[in-house]
Amino acid sequence: MKIILLGPPGAGKGTQAQLLVKNHGFHQVSTGDILREAVKNGTELGIKAKEYMDKGELVPDSIILELIEDVIYRQKSGEKNVIFDGFPRTVVQAEGLDKLLKKYSDKLDSAILLKVDNEELIKRLTSRRVCPECNTVYNLITSPPKKDELCDICGSKLIQREDDRPETVRNRLRVYRKQTEPLIEYYLKKEILKEVDASRSPQEVFTSVVRALKL
Repeated sequence: MKIILLGPPGAGKGTQAQLLVKNHGFHQVSTGDILREAVKNGTELGIKAKEYMDKGELVPDSIILELIEDVIYRQKSGEKNVIFDGFPRTVVQAEGLDKLLKKYSDKLDSAILLKVDNEELIKRLTSRRVCPECNTVYNLITSPPKKDELCDICGSKLIQREDDRPETVRNRLRVYRKQTEPLIEYYLKKEILKEVDASRSPQEVFTSVVRALKL
């Protein structure tokens, strides 16, 4: 089974992906991770990607798709259960992924849309705090530190990242609506889109995701 998790920043895609990996043996293919790994290892694709990254440019979709192909079909010998993480973000990328899967007589089985309203997303994202020393992530609402804004592990004062400030969060949501929301229509037309109410607790959302995937 090959799936993608759709939804705006703060919808809980990472949490749900981790739960699927842990409980149902999925392999999470994170384009960010495989890109960094290829660059670190100095592979042919990594060297190509680094040329763009060094110039501050986006790595072309063609290289990302080659990396995905390498990980799923060459290194992993046709990995069975896969979650695509961070890809596709646009309809053009979705079409490229479809072509790649078709090359191996494969297909995307489901696109799970995690739905959360804007105000809840802003509340979640602006409540996130990070330890500048050990990088532990907290949320003042769902997973607060034991002491007021101090890291449980090393005792450092927690900080709010620029990405999590209210105006930055609103801008991130605007970018999502513009660039990624067209994917909803794309997968709706393919009749593989399934919607899940992600405003509830992670475990309740996970139960709905498992039900939607018929696992």
